[in-house]
Amino acid sequence: MSKVPSLIEELAKPIVDELNLELVDIEFVKEGRNWFLRVYVDTPEGSIDIDQCAQVSERLSLLLDEKDPITQNYYLEVSSPGAERPLKKDADFEKAIGKFIYVKTYKPINDMKEFQGYLTSYDEHTLVMEVRIKTRKITVTIEQEKIALARLAIDF
Repeated sequence: MSKVPSLIEELAKPIVDELNLELVDIEFVKEGRNWFLRVYVDTPEGSIDIDQCAQVSERLSLLLDEKDPITQNYYLEVSSPGAERPLKKDADFEKAIGKFIYVKTYKPINDMKEFQGYLTSYDEHTLVMEVRIKTRKITVTIEQEKIALARLAIDF
């Protein structure tokens, strides 16, 4: 099952590129008795619409029917990653510099595992965030391999 996202990426990437869209993420998950293949796409500007998602869905569905790379039955869903899109690739983090993000780590850093704040810098090994804790701001450096989850967040 863990190979499915990479197999689907090979099929979806040319479709998404041809439509001048960005392939954000692919999930293949079981919920209850059903399997879901979720493909998240966006525009480089972050303003995808339902018609663009439908184009990807229709073209990918035809290709999946033809190639048949998944043995079990599943539901295909193509959608926007939403306002809290995941940050997985280097390019995702680089585009998020200056933005408000949420990061969860595998192990505590400064006795904390969850951080919300502004991403101030990023390289392939670490990210640096400015985090507000009560009334003070602190700078937190998180090593890439310690990140369990990272996504854009909404600052209230």
